[in-house]
Amino acid sequence: MLAVRNLLRATRSFTTSALRRGGHGGEVGDNLPFSINNRYKLTLYFMLFFGSGFSLPFLVVRHHLTK
Repeated sequence: MLAVRNLLRATRSFTTSALRRGGHGGEVGDNLPFSINNRYKLTLYFMLFFGSGFSLPFLVVRHHLTK
């Protein structure tokens, strides 16, 4: 139990020190691979990403029914 506690404490201190040294600008969304500044573009990206995953089963069923 003591070893687990020490491991958790070491992990916690490592991640906080890495964040402090990381030079992260502090701006929300700086570490994302897309921009969140334009809400309409972000909404379109979300609709395409989640819509493609939701529509895929329906398209597969349609394809098999029309074969």
